[in-house]
Amino acid sequence: MTSTHDAQDHSGLRAQLAALTTEAFRPELAEIDRLPTVDIARIMNGEDSSVPGAVAAQLPLIAAAIDATAERMARGGRLIYAGAGTAGRLGVLDASECPPTFNTGPDEVVGLIAGGPTALVHAVEGAEDSRELAAQDLDGVGLTADDTVVGISASGRTPYAVGAVEHARAVGALTVGLSCNPESELAAAAEHGIEVVVGPELLTGSTRLKAGTAQKLVLNMISTITMIRLGKTYGNLMVDVRASNEKLHARSRRIVSLATGAPDEAIEAALTAAEGEVKTAILMLLADLDAPTAVARLDKAKGHLREALLD
Repeated sequence: MTSTHDAQDHSGLRAQLAALTTEAFRPELAEIDRLPTVDIARIMNGEDSSVPGAVAAQLPLIAAAIDATAERMARGGRLIYAGAGTAGRLGVLDASECPPTFNTGPDEVVGLIAGGPTALVHAVEGAEDSRELAAQDLDGVGLTADDTVVGISASGRTPYAVGAVEHARAVGALTVGLSCNPESELAAAAEHGIEVVVGPELLTGSTRLKAGTAQKLVLNMISTITMIRLGKTYGNLMVDVRASNEKLHARSRRIVSLATGAPDEAIEAALTAAEGEVKTAILMLLADLDAPTAVARLDKAKGHLREALLD
């Protein structure tokens, strides 16, 4: 039997959801299920095409958050994503792609999802509703004031994401709030509020659609541009790529070739001497250095290849 208090809580939550742009009902799509498949696909494609423009409107705020994040990471801080459901999964995805792409350590970019790893494939009852759980998860990874915490929530009201930002800010960490609704609680709680307003979804409230796409685009920017600022690239080449399979071994050789124009034999020899480190091999070939000297010069330049080349 539902209590009067529970009924009031549910009524209040329904009112909150009804006020959110991402939850709005679109009567013009009420009979979309009766349309031919190609027409539904065309409508959905048109919806998706509006997302980059919504992201573009937030570029100055995104850039400011990235510069602040890179500054923290340059002094040893970490980038930590925190979210629930789709938002949490997107954060974990972005974090998991950084080690093979930028040769980061597994603890440099961290993805936290409400409910833990189980929540990646199964819903965990009540996890997203707990601010306390977010604080516990952040404390569990040893949050410090040098870290950056990005709370991710399409609604901008998810307690786990808001709680993560509030706890991080209390510790002195840099905070970013990424949401898809205007005037969100999450953006207000963070130092850097980013609100990519994509409008109502094709399926009412299904924020894995436009909102999820918007979040993925912004997270791509945050991680990629931060890594560029940290010297993880040389031009548009991924010179810190970690060759963990045959495809990446081939990509490593190609990157060295594009950066240096050296013959294949010289590239193979440099990569062997550099123990597979692309950045080291490039510096060896461009500056005519042996591997130990190239490593020392890169260390002095804090991993920035362009600076090492000027040394």
